[in-house]
Amino acid sequence: MIFHGTEVRQRALTLLRDGAKNADVARTLNVPLGTIGYWKHMDRAKRGECPGAHDPACPRCDGRHLDPVAYSYLLGQYLGDGHISHYSGHRVPSLAIACADSWPGIADETEAAMRAIFPDNGVHRLQRTGCQNIKLYSKHLPCLFPQHGPGRKHERAIVLAAWQQDIVDAHPWEFVRGLVHSDGCRITNWTTRVVGGERKRYEYPRYFFTNKSDDIRRLYTDTLDKLGLEWTQCTRHGNPFNISVARKASVALMDAHVGPKH
Repeated sequence: MIFHGTEVRQRALTLLRDGAKNADVARTLNVPLGTIGYWKHMDRAKRGECPGAHDPACPRCDGRHLDPVAYSYLLGQYLGDGHISHYSGHRVPSLAIACADSWPGIADETEAAMRAIFPDNGVHRLQRTGCQNIKLYSKHLPCLFPQHGPGRKHERAIVLAAWQQDIVDAHPWEFVRGLVHSDGCRITNWTTRVVGGERKRYEYPRYFFTNKSDDIRRLYTDTLDKLGLEWTQCTRHGNPFNISVARKASVALMDAHVGPKH
């Protein structure tokens, strides 16, 4: 990770306060665009100009339309690799979804879902080592993600509200896709079989979903059940760990609706 000194940061803030665009400052100072955006937000927060301080209408509080397809996908992403934070000095909480640099298509899908759900809020990317945090600020995040709470997700109960379950039931594949894109993978497994007296290698595709939370794994498998997919649970050191989808017909459905990470 590259660390930029106080002098570089202050020069960036001076340019930003004078009206320079984030991208121009990033190029001028050779600093990542996400870092410039983060510096700008922190500077505005300290000066009482934090984005999100005057949030637009909320789908839960004010009845604004909520894109159910985008929400079902983002809910899966949040339960996997997302977190909501409310640091001191910030007037509003932030939602961040960690997306690996190896899968730029997933980062693009995540950002698109955020923009669809929060059309009037800014969304930016904060580069980290090996990944990007797709991030936004809104005081209504706890309204839309009531699973937020103190501690890690696998250390507290994760239960969907009735309105969330209705959305997942109406758009189950988007929910599964979000979960797999966060904490899942598609691999090529192999085994050996004796064919005509000769042992041959046999390869087959397989989907895995890994999460420490019993509740989140159950949300995943309950949705698979409703979709008619067959799955098995794998353990590590005797503890539940992975959910595997390996039957040919079930894998074909996963390929049609989820597919490999991209």
